[in-house]
Amino acid sequence: MNTNNFQLSNIRFIKRIVVGNDNPQAMRTEAEVQQAMDLVNRCVAASPRGYILNVEKSFGLYNIGEHQIVLQYAVYHIGFDRKPLFLDEHAA
Repeated sequence: MNTNNFQLSNIRFIKRIVVGNDNPQAMRTEAEVQQAMDLVNRCVAASPRGYILNVEKSFGLYNIGEHQIVLQYAVYHIGFDRKPLFLDEHAA
């Protein structure tokens, strides 16, 4: 029997990661979006393991000059028992 079950009450740190473009004034490149998705994957696969608590999905329709653009993004809320060291490395 596995005694290492996920318990919401054990969550002490939550990381919020935006994947996609959420701001028409500061568009992210494809490489930046891929880096954010790689961070999500690392959070749920590395030690200490994170758990996806929630995913916000959103889009916006914007008029910029004559052009109309649609921005889509997802925000992942990943919970941890303790803050992983690799998140400090990522911020630097």
